[in-house]
Amino acid sequence: MTDLPQGFSVHVANMGIKDDSNDVMILHCETLATTAGVFTQSRFAGPSVAISRHNVSSGRARAVTVISKNANVATGDTGHANAEEITQLVGAAIDADPSDVIIGSTGVIGVQYPMERIRSHLSALQVPFLERSAEAAASAIMTTDTHPKVASAPAGHATVVGFAKGVGMIEPDMATMIAVITTDAQIAPNDLNQTFRRVIDRTFNALSIDTDTSTSDMAVIVASGITGPVDDTQFETALSDVCLNLTRQLAADGEGAETLIVVDVASARDDDQARRVAKAIINSPLVKTAIHGRDPNWGRVAMAIGKCQNDTDIDQQAVTIRFGEQEVYPNPATPEALIELQAYLAGDEVHIGVDLGVADGTFTAYGCDLTDGYVRVNADYTT
Repeated sequence: MTDLPQGFSVHVANMGIKDDSNDVMILHCETLATTAGVFTQSRFAGPSVAISRHNVSSGRARAVTVISKNANVATGDTGHANAEEITQLVGAAIDADPSDVIIGSTGVIGVQYPMERIRSHLSALQVPFLERSAEAAASAIMTTDTHPKVASAPAGHATVVGFAKGVGMIEPDMATMIAVITTDAQIAPNDLNQTFRRVIDRTFNALSIDTDTSTSDMAVIVASGITGPVDDTQFETALSDVCLNLTRQLAADGEGAETLIVVDVASARDDDQARRVAKAIINSPLVKTAIHGRDPNWGRVAMAIGKCQNDTDIDQQAVTIRFGEQEVYPNPATPEALIELQAYLAGDEVHIGVDLGVADGTFTAYGCDLTDGYVRVNADYTT
C-alpha cells in the first residue's frame, strides 16, 4: 500500500452514483497547497473543467474532489451550478473557500448529478480524514479501468505520489484522463507550473488509446510544502518517473488492451516532427490490429509514417523501421526472423523503432493494441 505524502489525507465513499463501489474521492491538504494543472481543450468540456481551470489559476488549493461514473458534461446551467455547489459543500466541510477546491468528474455524458444524494453525503462530511492510501483514492475515481493506478518516487527528502484513471477516450490535447499528483516538497507556484508542463509533454501528452479527446481531461499537482524545498533536478526527475509510470499503466490497461505499444522515433528534424510521426503510428488502427494479431507487417508502420504528408523532408530511402531490435525496413527480416518476431509481438510490451534520418529530434509515444474487447466495452457503455 502506498501512503500519500505528508500533509495529505483522503475521503472515499459511495454517494449513490455507482451501484456497488466508491464514486467520490476528496483529497485534503492540511496546508494551503501550491498547485498547477492542465485541462482538456475540448469544445464540449464539462463544468468541472471550467471551474477547476479558474481555481487552479490562483496557484493555491486545499482539496481535489473527483466524482466518477458521471461526467456532468452537456448538462447546461444546472450542471454548472451543481458543480459549483459541490465545491461549496467540500469547502465548508474542510473550512476552505470554494475557490480552493479543484473538481473533476468522469463517466457518462449528458446526465445530471443526483444532487440530493450528493448533497446529503457532503453535508455530513467532517475532517480530519483518516485514510492516506493512494490506492483507495485511485480506486474511487475509476470508471472502466480494470485496476487502480498508483506510482511514487523519492525527491530528496520529499516524496511524489500520483494516481490516475482512464483507459478510453484518450488522445490528449493538454494532458489526458484524470491524474492527481501529490508531493510534500515546497515549490513556488510558477516553478511548479513550468516543471509540471514540461513533464506532461513527454508523459501524459505522449499517450493515446483511441484518438478521442475526453470532455473531462484533467491533470493536477498539489504540493503541501511540509518537508521544505528540494533540489529542482531531483524533483523534476521524480515527477517524470511518476508520470511516466502512470502513463505506461494507462496505456497497458487501455480498454480491451492486451499489449502495451511503445513507439520510439529518432533522428527527426525536431521533437515536434518526431511527435507527429510517433502519434501517427500509435494511432493507426492498422498498426494496432497488426500488433494484436501478432503480424509483423511493417508496411503498416511505413503507411503511418507516410501520412505525415506535410513533413516533406522525410525521405523513405533514409528511414529505418524496427520491431524490437529486429530491423524490418529497408533490410527485410528473413523468414526465420519473422517467425521470431511473431513470438515477440505476442509479449506484453512491443517496441516499434523508427529512425527518420533527418536530424536529432526524438519522441516516444505510448498506446495499446486494438481488440474486440475495446469494441464490446464501448458498444455496451451505457446499456
